[in-house]
Amino acid sequence: MRYMTITYFVQPSGKFDESVAVAKNLKNKDLTSASVILDFRDQSVVKCSMNGVTVRKEWKKIRDFYYQHYPQYIDQLERLYKNNLD
Repeated sequence: MRYMTITYFVQPSGKFDESVAVAKNLKNKDLTSASVILDFRDQSVVKCSMNGVTVRKEWKKIRDFYYQHYPQYIDQLERLYKNNLD
């Protein structure tokens, strides 16, 4: 696994829902539908847009934000690429 993708959906009620996945490779579908794509090997933000607004691609800030919500995924990905973090 290398990437963490977060996709936001608007429910008929108007509320937002999100789907989180980890992937070894990115697919065209990920690039077009995901709102946020984090690359843990290169520690980079591939894509980050919230409700159609592109957000500055600051790795640490975005990684730390999602860590509050998904520490199990991020810990797993960072263990795989620990040598890149040292």
